[in-house]
Amino acid sequence: MIGSDYVLEAHNIYHTTEVDGGGCLAGGDTSALVLKCVNLTVHSGEVMAILGSKGSGKRALLDVIARRGDGSTRGQVLLNGAPLTKSLFQQRCGYVTHATNFIPGLTVSQTLHYTPTIFTGYLKASKVRQILADLALSQVSNKRVEYLTMSEKRRLAIGVQLVRDPVMLLLDEPTQGLDPLSAYLLISILSNSAKKSGCGVLLSLEKPRSDVFPFLDRALFLCLGGVVYSGGTRAMLEYFHGIGFPCPQLENPLMYYLCLSTVDRRSRDRFLESSQQIEALVDRFARETPIPEAPINPMTAGKVPLAYGKPNELKVFGTIYLRLLASTFSCGYAGMKNLFLRLFALPLAMCTLWLFYTNLKDDQRGFFSKSGMVLNVLGLAYGSGILTTVTTFPIWRKRFVQEHSEGLYSGASLLIAYDAVSLPFSFISAAIASCVIYPIILNPTKPIGSAFLYLLIALWTSFVLAEQLCIFFHLFVKSRINTAVAVTYLLCISLSLASGTVRSHKGLLTWLQDNTRGTHTRYASLLLHNTFFLSRPVSCNAGPQTVCIAPFDFLYERLGKADPQESVDLALSIAFPIGLAIINMILYMMPLPKFLRRKFRD
Repeated sequence: MIGSDYVLEAHNIYHTTEVDGGGCLAGGDTSALVLKCVNLTVHSGEVMAILGSKGSGKRALLDVIARRGDGSTRGQVLLNGAPLTKSLFQQRCGYVTHATNFIPGLTVSQTLHYTPTIFTGYLKASKVRQILADLALSQVSNKRVEYLTMSEKRRLAIGVQLVRDPVMLLLDEPTQGLDPLSAYLLISILSNSAKKSGCGVLLSLEKPRSDVFPFLDRALFLCLGGVVYSGGTRAMLEYFHGIGFPCPQLENPLMYYLCLSTVDRRSRDRFLESSQQIEALVDRFARETPIPEAPINPMTAGKVPLAYGKPNELKVFGTIYLRLLASTFSCGYAGMKNLFLRLFALPLAMCTLWLFYTNLKDDQRGFFSKSGMVLNVLGLAYGSGILTTVTTFPIWRKRFVQEHSEGLYSGASLLIAYDAVSLPFSFISAAIASCVIYPIILNPTKPIGSAFLYLLIALWTSFVLAEQLCIFFHLFVKSRINTAVAVTYLLCISLSLASGTVRSHKGLLTWLQDNTRGTHTRYASLLLHNTFFLSRPVSCNAGPQTVCIAPFDFLYERLGKADPQESVDLALSIAFPIGLAIINMILYMMPLPKFLRRKFRD
């Protein structure tokens, strides 16, 4: 619970943002002024509503306060007199968007418990129980998030922020899409929580109902970025009555004055008349309430206690790792699906291959059939990795975008935790798949030895490489289908050129032969070829002239490698997915370009 009084102030805020100018022929992006001379004040325990029609600048104002706005901003945002920097906002404030990207398979209680915070043990458990009770979620605490109603999801999104104990909470249209009873319940819960915890609440509303008026302490009316009124809701009635706009009896004052400060676009004459009236209201409010001067060197900066701070990386890793395990071992549909894909997608693919190859006669098990089997094994291993990753990873990518914007952790923490769960599962899956396919590729009388190891490493690294390629593309591509198509296309090219199964390496141009050395497929294919031909004797065809071919002569013909170097192939097969995993961690730590931030913003 917050123990001291906090004041959030915005002084003389001007904000411009880039607007799409209609393409290259229209001159590109242009700047538009979306906020002009905005001032507001919110104290601890107060609920302030930002009211305005669509396009009035409500979200832009919240983004400016949260330091998320694209474009240029003038003015000051202060918390207890200290400049509210992005770092300070992330440590001491919360922002609830429309996004409800919860992890499927987790319950409501688990979702709150596995939110990264500095609280641990009993303190965190008691905080979670308190929030469940305050947000009327105790009855659904063991319900999985995918089965929640929209109202319950909105309250859970608020709880995810409250579990971090913020001093100011910003909400973007929290009642949008809710029925009247759910909207009333949400606003009343926010008001009670603000009074109880001392957290200041700043929320935007587009269509406020009259029953939420008693729960609002302050109101800010915006129209086209200008302020029509900002102050207490009780003083609002007196102010508008004093300037000649009294609220009629039995009217909803919030909607009445919202309509008063909304441009009427039904006709050109109405548009001009309403625009002039709103400009007059904005000028009148600016004259009667002089712009407060923001302190140049605030002496009250010391009033902001040291922030509780962000959890350290080790604690964040532990939280994300436990969250991954909880969602994977969930008894619900989402958890069982993830567990099935992680463990059995690859073995089932190898079972399909086993059905096709187990009935081959000895005279059919020639070099070319074995080489075709190498192609099938690699293709199915890559395909299993793509299917598993595009099914399980995107929801974690979405959750990362939201929590990274809140400053909770970096992309490296997410990927380390994800790989710590994924790699053991994929290794077990590859081991099961190897046991399925091994009996039909080698003479059972031969000792397993290194052959089984080569098969296991080839399957495992192929699966992991496809997984890491999907993770790489998910940094830039939002659609999982587009990611799967792009990775499949790259791996098909790699299989065609570097596996030696579709065509011989000797038939490639010199520069293509050199480029195949930079692919994982070449070395995994060498491992599989060596494994599949390891126990094959010299093959002789029956005919007028007997021609015998040694296994490694065939490998030299197809792969251009006379003397197999299994240790080198083994090391390089492992190095490719590990190297790509490290590259992904570095890329996920780098700031996203503006166009990518816009793409992933909800």
